Amino acid sequence: MYSGILDLPWWGYVLVTAVMTHVTIAGVTIFLHRHQAHRALDLGPLPSHFFRFWLWLTTGMVTKEWAAIHRKHHAKCETAADPHSPQVFGINRVLWTGVFLYVRESRNADTLERYGHGTPDDWLERKVYALPYKLGIMLMLGIDVALFGVWPGALIWGVQMVWIPFWAAGVVNGIGHFWGYRNFACADASTNFFPLGILIGGEELHNNHHAFATSAKLSSKWYEFDIGWMYICALEKLGLARVKKVAPKLRLGAARPTIDVELLQAVVTHRYDVLAKYMNGLRQLAAEEFAQLKIEAREGRMMKRLLGEDGAALPAPQQERLAALLARSERLSRGYAMRADLEALWARSAASHDQLVMQLQDWVARAEQSGIRQLEEFSLRLRRYAI
Repeated sequence: MYSGILDLPWWGYVLVTAVMTHVTIAGVTIFLHRHQAHRALDLGPLPSHFFRFWLWLTTGMVTKEWAAIHRKHHAKCETAADPHSPQVFGINRVLWTGVFLYVRESRNADTLERYGHGTPDDWLERKVYALPYKLGIMLMLGIDVALFGVWPGALIWGVQMVWIPFWAAGVVNGIGHFWGYRNFACADASTNFFPLGILIGGEELHNNHHAFATSAKLSSKWYEFDIGWMYICALEKLGLARVKKVAPKLRLGAARPTIDVELLQAVVTHRYDVLAKYMNGLRQLAAEEFAQLKIEAREGRMMKRLLGEDGAALPAPQQERLAALLARSERLSRGYAMRADLEALWARSAASHDQLVMQLQDWVARAEQSGIRQLEEFSLRLRRYAI
């Protein structure tokens, strides 16, 4: 039996596998995701061509297909047109068979035409990387066997082949829209499922990404770590990359005595944090009201979830349950209605800046005169947002 060029101890094979799969993860998050799909950074020719070649060897994925499918995911998130939403397909299907959802969508010519613009279209892409025969992964199998021997090489290659389908297509697309914590109240169900973004290159911070999709940096809080961002910073220092955009840094100043255009701009800029903090207060208000209404804990958890949803998008039975709850609590009904008025400030509309400033002035006045502690405290924080 051929033993390979390299004769390593068992832990050596494990280390080699870990390093190679991590390079693949780095290629996905830096090249495919942040550079190609979202244009958050520019990559120089050397890292760009290296990642293209490495991903061809280790995944067989085509850049245009990946970027198009991911862009469509953002455009149609959590709807029936989303290629891989666990809210639509169920968590088990996306987690364990998400790769098949990806393959199905990659065969949708309309998706590639509409969302695949701006991706590489050179000779290498057309004549080598985009060929349907997956020659790259067969070449990778030959390299692994030649370096490590038949059985170790085949095992290492097998791990390489399932790494991205499971961690990216399954875990990120599945758990990242199903379970975890949220820093920002996006309209979708995205979550950060772990604050240390190491194993999947920073993609663990998925809610942060959906809040600021064109940011090259995925970490937001002080306790979060994005190893992909660390690599990008290193490439930038070497002159091999240029960061184009990062998420705006949250800034709170002294409370403004008047509501003006600058405050409006700050509120709109930090809208996801604004809404997240408002929802925290609304949940606190709900807890107080549930205690008064003697609502059981299990029912209360369901109601808190419904309070965070768009009522018009809920199924009819859940709309009725939510309406019944709001009818029992005038304070909660007011808090829920004012959430919609707050979101209207940054919704697409033909309103002028002056009109929006007047809407914000009215909202703050109503909150401060509501007699509801959570709204009064939130209105004070709202006055402190700054750019």
